[in-house]
Amino acid sequence: MPGASAQSVEEAIEVAVPVHTAYNQWTQFKTFPRFMRWVKGVEQLRPNLTRWEIGTGWATWTLMAEVVEQHPDELIAWQGLGRWAGHRGEVEFRALAPNRTRIVVRLRSLARPTRRHLLHRSPVTPRLIRAELARFKQFIEGVGQESGAWRGVIRKGQVRPQEEKPARSLVAGWPVG
Repeated sequence: MPGASAQSVEEAIEVAVPVHTAYNQWTQFKTFPRFMRWVKGVEQLRPNLTRWEIGTGWATWTLMAEVVEQHPDELIAWQGLGRWAGHRGEVEFRALAPNRTRIVVRLRSLARPTRRHLLHRSPVTPRLIRAELARFKQFIEGVGQESGAWRGVIRKGQVRPQEEKPARSLVAGWPVG
């Protein structure tokens, strides 16, 4: 995109919980306002589509995001939609030990240089991401277990079945009668 500049942020943290616990909690988007200061609310519209209210004080924004890749205990990747179309991100989960997980957050935004953009810098900074990850760490280690889980798979924006259901037998079960 001519005239656009990219901003990238990558931050990591280690948490003292198993990888499945960290991943499962991260899939519970509606709980983010409980531990992330900049997230005011999240509405899960479909398994791969969310609406986020982000900001602080009087400065809040609505962000629509589509999960484009999701692999249990490994990765959640998304892209912004609409006016946030240049925003991309991913969260990677790596088991370091049975009760230790490394979480890596990568954000990339392709900002169009407009007058408004030049006057207002993006609130997404390494310091902000570090602080939000620290609050996630405090939350998940304090609770010690996830509040729920979504273990589905998303590939190229398409939701895949969680597991194949066995074919139902047409023969009646015993006793018949």
